[in-house]
Amino acid sequence: MRRPWNIIDSPIYSLVTYEDDQLNMNICTYVTAISRTPKMYMVAIEQGSKTYEMLHRQDMAVLQILTKDQTKMIRPLGKRSGNDYDKETYLRKRDLLVDWKGYEVLKSAAAYVLLKKKEFIQTGDHDLFIFNAKKYSTFSEDNVLMFQDLIDQKIIL
Repeated sequence: MRRPWNIIDSPIYSLVTYEDDQLNMNICTYVTAISRTPKMYMVAIEQGSKTYEMLHRQDMAVLQILTKDQTKMIRPLGKRSGNDYDKETYLRKRDLLVDWKGYEVLKSAAAYVLLKKKEFIQTGDHDLFIFNAKKYSTFSEDNVLMFQDLIDQKIIL
């Protein structure tokens, strides 16, 4: 029997953080829209991660909804720490980045949302960052990578 938080199927997100002409990406499992007007998102970020540290120094980030074609990105972006592994070099060497509204993001994601940090709340091993959504683009609705896809492929047990 699955854990209660693994029962609900949800999209797989990657959050891009930026600092001093550098970027980092991670995989975010705990993401939800929390307001329609203004449009806001809440993203839980693991303490001690490079994303966590960068978000404490910068206000802007891009939330990406991944496609099934990007399943191969889960291991380098989610199973490896940006503290120990240069994700930007990995992405550049494979020509996986594209400009979206002045921000570098993964090529061919299902959607992008430009976020501006509004609030930070300490919780458990992940802390909550609340963002205002400033801009967005949707490119695909029928090829979204879902949590169940990762279970089916035994990436998440």
